[in-house]
Amino acid sequence: EVQLVESGGGSVQAGGSLRLSCAASGFSFDDYAIGWFRQAPGKEREEVSCISRRDDVTFYTDSVKGRFTISINNAKNSVYLQMNSLKTEDTAVYYCAADPVLCRYGNLETFSPDYWGQGTQVTVSS
Repeated sequence: EVQLVESGGGSVQAGGSLRLSCAASGFSFDDYAIGWFRQAPGKEREEVSCISRRDDVTFYTDSVKGRFTISINNAKNSVYLQMNSLKTEDTAVYYCAADPVLCRYGNLETFSPDYWGQGTQVTVSS
């Protein structure tokens, strides 16, 4: 059974940092890309970052480049999203997702990854 469990969300002031974790089970990072999405109230889902070991690809949406870093911890079967210099506009529910072609098609509104986590709230205050 595939499971994705996010943790690490919370409240922080602008300029602060958080690290989100996505604990994965039931599949291999060699076969599946892992990505982070976010959705703020009243806004559409946005792909924030993606990493694919199979395709040797790492993706960041423009608004987080230079501030966020995605990484894989093989020993803990987890994917992290290190978020630095947080801004109020980063406030959203963050979800991790897994799909073999996530890094290729994750930015398409109609794309539905195979697996989703339950989400974790990130709130950045000014």
